[in-house]
Amino acid sequence: MVADFGQQTTPKEQRAAETCKLHPQTMCPAFGALRVLTRLEGVQTVLISDTGCFYGLSFVAHFYAARKSILAPALGTAELSSGKVQEAALAAIEEAAKAPNATLIAVLSLCVAETAGLAVELLPKEVAGIPVICIRVPAYMIHSHPEAKDIALATLLKRFVQTEKTSQEKTLVLLGEVFPADPLIIDSLLRTIGARVLVTLPGRSLDELHLAEQGAAVAALHPFYRDSLAYLNERGMAVIGGAPIGAEGTANWLRAVGVALDLDEETVEQVVAQEEQKARGFLASQPLKGATIFVSGYEGNELLYARLLIEGGAHVPYVSTSIGQSLLTAADETWLRAHGTKEIIYRKSLEDDKKALDKWPFDLVIGTTSLVALTKEQGIPSVYYTNVLSVRPLFLVAGMIANIMMVRDLLNRKPIYQQMVSFFAA
Repeated sequence: MVADFGQQTTPKEQRAAETCKLHPQTMCPAFGALRVLTRLEGVQTVLISDTGCFYGLSFVAHFYAARKSILAPALGTAELSSGKVQEAALAAIEEAAKAPNATLIAVLSLCVAETAGLAVELLPKEVAGIPVICIRVPAYMIHSHPEAKDIALATLLKRFVQTEKTSQEKTLVLLGEVFPADPLIIDSLLRTIGARVLVTLPGRSLDELHLAEQGAAVAALHPFYRDSLAYLNERGMAVIGGAPIGAEGTANWLRAVGVALDLDEETVEQVVAQEEQKARGFLASQPLKGATIFVSGYEGNELLYARLLIEGGAHVPYVSTSIGQSLLTAADETWLRAHGTKEIIYRKSLEDDKKALDKWPFDLVIGTTSLVALTKEQGIPSVYYTNVLSVRPLFLVAGMIANIMMVRDLLNRKPIYQQMVSFFAA
């Protein structure tokens, strides 16, 4: 045997070269919980963490349209090392109780606070007659901000939805932070089959939580509301999987709603046929045919969006998302693999996305900011996934047309990107 005395890689160097899959490269998970809480009327949020986390999280919370202050104790190095984190948290909670019109104090416990000795079980359940809830969202426990939305919503449900009340027949609770028009469009269609949307969570009022417990069934429009879905199911609500996305997804979803709410099968099939006819009529031209599209994001609904693009005629060989794999993602994953998607990456990293760029010649990249910056330099039309999804409906025929037409317009910009590359290379 001949010994190999070539350059060897040390274990430390090898570990450094590997991509860490414990935490996807996304913003702090607590941001997702903040999005849910700061939009609720009467909820005063207290953030227990160091000053750096507070600065970053309060900035992004206000950037995304929160119109209320976030309270936090001043926890720098000196305070954290003094062992007085518990006292500082209690003082912040008492201060929050003084806020005008406060009906609930939500305490967010982050990484530094918990590792510095915050005992969440010792926090009060009520201050000055105002309920207090603690929501644990340290990044070592929750790996993406969409999943933190679920943790926040599930915590609220467990506090305010504790009894099994008589449900309103033929009503549906929707779970998902969606474009405002989507629940209205879904409700309008459901009424044609004898059902209606009761409420969409997470919402703007705590009263909506009480209303939700009267739903006959619950549908998670996004596949990361696992804890919330499970809790409502325990309260006796039927569960509807999937989402009304594209032609095939909409048909399957409507049939599932019909079964869960015991609707007239003939009526449901008539509406399904009408919706499919509209969708197939639009899709017949295959407006995205010939395009290879890259889908990557950290919103949690990337698999749904890829389905939409594929039905429009696009080739989507690669999809990555920051959420974890679960039973709620299984149907979409199976559908995608059956329709040409070669790689589906959960808890993805930028390194995963970079590798995919070398495997396929993409005509359009819909991805995260760091990825989009890279692909624009290469002359590939690229847009930020979150902004694309936040400004238009996604579901049913209206959502399908709005998104596919937008993507077709982006594909037509390829010559402009190539001109930019040539200009700066000159």
